[in-house]
Amino acid sequence: MSLAQVHYTSAAPGDEGTAGRFTAVGPGVSGALLAEIEPLVRYELPGGAPERPSDGELRSLPQAFGYFALSDGSRLVVRSAPVRDTGGTGAGVRFHAHAVHLPPGVPLPGDRLPVEAWRSPHWVAVTPGGAIPDPLALPPGPAAVSEGLDDFAVSRGPWLAAVLADLRRASDAEATGGRPVVLVERQCADVARWLGLASVTLPRESAERLTFTTYTRRPGSSASRVVGVGPEDAGAARAAGLRVHECAGPAPAGGTEDVWATTAARVWRSRSPELFREARELPGEPFAAGPLAVTALCAGIALGPDGRAAAAGWAADRPYALDARRTGRLVEAIASPGIDDRTAPEFDSAGRLFGALEGRCPASVTAPLAAMLVTEAVRGGNGSLELPRRDAFAGPEGAEVAERLGPEILTELADTVGSRSVARTVQLLRVARLLGVDGTESLPGVVDRLAPALLTEASAAHEGPPGFAPALLELLDEQFEVRTALLGALDRIAPGDPGAVARFLERVALPFTGTQALPHLRMCAEVPEAMATLGGDRAAVWHRVLRAAGISPFAEPLVLRTAVGLVWEDRAPTVEEARLLLDAATSDSHRVAGTWARLVDAAMGASAAGTDEAARLAHDLLRGFPGEIGGRERAGLLLLDLVRELRTGAPEPGWAERVRTLCTQAEPVEPALRERAHAALVERLLAPDRPGAELYDFVHGADAELIGAYDRAARTETVRARLRTQPAYAADCFTVWTAHPHAGRAWPPVAAALLDDVLRPAVRGMSAEDVAEVEATVGRTGSSGRADAFRDWNRSSTLGRLGRRIAGRVRRG
Repeated sequence: MSLAQVHYTSAAPGDEGTAGRFTAVGPGVSGALLAEIEPLVRYELPGGAPERPSDGELRSLPQAFGYFALSDGSRLVVRSAPVRDTGGTGAGVRFHAHAVHLPPGVPLPGDRLPVEAWRSPHWVAVTPGGAIPDPLALPPGPAAVSEGLDDFAVSRGPWLAAVLADLRRASDAEATGGRPVVLVERQCADVARWLGLASVTLPRESAERLTFTTYTRRPGSSASRVVGVGPEDAGAARAAGLRVHECAGPAPAGGTEDVWATTAARVWRSRSPELFREARELPGEPFAAGPLAVTALCAGIALGPDGRAAAAGWAADRPYALDARRTGRLVEAIASPGIDDRTAPEFDSAGRLFGALEGRCPASVTAPLAAMLVTEAVRGGNGSLELPRRDAFAGPEGAEVAERLGPEILTELADTVGSRSVARTVQLLRVARLLGVDGTESLPGVVDRLAPALLTEASAAHEGPPGFAPALLELLDEQFEVRTALLGALDRIAPGDPGAVARFLERVALPFTGTQALPHLRMCAEVPEAMATLGGDRAAVWHRVLRAAGISPFAEPLVLRTAVGLVWEDRAPTVEEARLLLDAATSDSHRVAGTWARLVDAAMGASAAGTDEAARLAHDLLRGFPGEIGGRERAGLLLLDLVRELRTGAPEPGWAERVRTLCTQAEPVEPALRERAHAALVERLLAPDRPGAELYDFVHGADAELIGAYDRAARTETVRARLRTQPAYAADCFTVWTAHPHAGRAWPPVAAALLDDVLRPAVRGMSAEDVAEVEATVGRTGSSGRADAFRDWNRSSTLGRLGRRIAGRVRRG
């Protein structure tokens, strides 16, 4: 069908008030469309252009070649070129625009892309006389646009990947209405060449969406997706916030992370644009890097690590998409021994590719990949690699790799000094098995080092299984001898830190369901469920965990240590729980397990409410572990035992001094224990049958803290009631509280305060007969002088009361 053509000419010099006019309009182009077309076809001379250019200068002025989308869905292909003004003096410059209107859905002749029309010889610079010619004739074949693009692409190598990435984004269907990509070139023809590169590189539907103009002075107001500007307008484009590629200036310093664009740039620099069509025939998304990277590698084009990783990943997901020839070429390119910049993601992709091809391709095809992977595992330290199966190294290739890597593996495994991660050790053991390297001699040392490292690295990791867990489980599944040795080593270290082992087993489910005894590991595995089921009943949890060991603590005392560490990891047992533990095994078992120390902690840390039971426990511990308990712990238990004797028996003489001595030896003594000891001592000193010698030692010991405890105990209701109802006890307290007026600084003020604050109110409340009995008792147990002192003390109190009553009456009168 015929395509409507439009001609537009700028106003002649001297024509005021008009920018230009349409000189010819083909059928079907409405006035509304002309109003939309007019700003698209206008042309503005570059800055500094001569007013009266020579013929050569006129030819060097830029021509604006554009492709625009109109509001009604139609499109416009236009060339606006400067022409000499033949009117007037004939020296001025005007411009002439020649446009072709494409109705919706109608292509250019031959179904050509718009950019293919930029070299057409049929663009005219004058309005034709008479009828407008039929459709614009285009140069035949694709050579019109692709000719010379290889050389252009090579010359623009530093900008190639970044520009292609932006052109791809600009061609996206979602990019409608976005800001344009600005290409800065000295020649507008070079902007057209960029668009020619895009037309070859991009899929057809993307290239058709790429509206453009090769030259404009106002890129910020352009409706095109790609615009070309001269160097003098680059600053304005950048100031407008546009994405600017200054291809006419120095090479850019950075690159792009777009793997598709980087790969496409390498294809162009290799002068192989036919590969774009070949890549589009492979399955995958239009701009996925994988198909293009595979095509490039199979064609012998070297790619970077990201491109090789994309190719390997794509082929791993589609192992049947390539024929045998291209599969072999791809493997050779990826596993080439001359590559020295491989990355961890690339190795991971190569491992996936090997797994996809193994069993589908001959071993001779996959052998280079297998050798590359195990070499990286040994020399590169990549612990996340997906290793080949063992049968991948059954042939001569495997023997060669084993001969080369075996000594390195054994040397590193035997090293017990250097730092080596769990993942590294696991990887070395797995590779050794793959290659048939015998590491039997080094295995005990390896697992003895690996076992504690498992706990350390797992505790430092975040929640969930540590990173080495999958490879570790595969190792244990593959190698029975390693599993046996490692589980045995973990079982041996579990008594030392059973909590850490239990937390590790919660995150990494080790397989120890076989015939190995492993009592400690079984206990560590049992404790989480026991805690969840039995809640706070730690005694019940302890019994359940101990049963999980499958062995008696009499036969293996260390199970006691493991069980206690699991149940009471961060705290001491209560006195009742400690009694349960002590009775569950012999003292010899507790001695071997070291759990007697937990029992000591329980006794010394008991609350005041459990004093009696704690004291009995202390007595049994001192008798059961006389050689183990020493230092402050021994002093603390002896203090508890003394408390028991003070309250229930007849302690050896000198117990007041022993309390002070043992408190000093037990420093830093627990506050509750000190309080219990002081309370037991002063209660005994306040008892009616307390020995006088002990009281004398106590008073003259001048221990302010003990005397303070005595003062507090004497003011309790128990003592006050006894004073009010037992005259003999009141007489005894009077004797004691007045007998040592010069016993240091602490005792006299306390004794005087007790006489006034405690004894005097009690005596006031007595009957005359009870007061007389107190006085008589004081005289019998002391002396007549002491009885006189009591009468004076009591009389001063009576006179004081009488005087206060008289004074009160006087004041009232």
